[in-house]
Amino acid sequence: MKQGFFTGLLIVVTYAISFAFYLWMGTTPPDSMFHAVWKGGPVVSVLIALILMVIAYIVERIIALNKASGKGNIPGFVRSVKEDIDNGYIDQAIEKCDDHQSSLAAVIRTVLERYKKCSHLNITDREKKVSEMEKAVEEATIMEMPLLEKNLTAISTIASISTMVGLLGTTLGMIRAFAAMATSGAPDAVQLSLGISEALFNTALGIVGGIMGIVTYNIFTSRVDHFSYMIDEAAFYIIQTLGTGKTGN
Repeated sequence: MKQGFFTGLLIVVTYAISFAFYLWMGTTPPDSMFHAVWKGGPVVSVLIALILMVIAYIVERIIALNKASGKGNIPGFVRSVKEDIDNGYIDQAIEKCDDHQSSLAAVIRTVLERYKKCSHLNITDREKKVSEMEKAVEEATIMEMPLLEKNLTAISTIASISTMVGLLGTTLGMIRAFAAMATSGAPDAVQLSLGISEALFNTALGIVGGIMGIVTYNIFTSRVDHFSYMIDEAAFYIIQTLGTGKTGN
């Protein structure tokens, strides 16, 4: 599914759900919390949609990053592959990469395949071998990193938008509150309370969406950086080992 279509579909679905939920809250008893949130005004439906979008992206990223972690323990996989490379068991290391099915395994497999190709072409120059394997790492990393970083920008953007939309709702609520106070004679207590309620609920929902987006963005970015570090470390070790020919028979 193309990214643009997925994002557009997600916007439509989340807003449809949030608007239906907003309408339902208006039918709840006046003394319930849901009815109080409903008094926050129509901007509340937009804020709920943004929160639902963040949740959807969080679920998608958790699934994607867990898939990128592959099967089994990554440090154990790396140690096992390094042992095979040290002993010269290149084909066995490639089989383990196929079994692990992680982003790291995909990069390592590409390097090992490029090394085998150089061997079949009887390339003996060390610099040429190292250059070819480094090129393989770059090509594989270019393929894998977009999958790891996918939707992180969307999460960060929603975090900012949620805060701004919450501020907009707060402003509209305060406008209503001051309008109630500007009436001649005694202020309209009902309209005043509605304005303050609208401002506070929009502020709260905007902050919730912003916090969710910022926290999850930082967590996922940290995981992606960790993936990138492991890829660089493993690739460097493999290139140095194979490039210098320090493998077993």
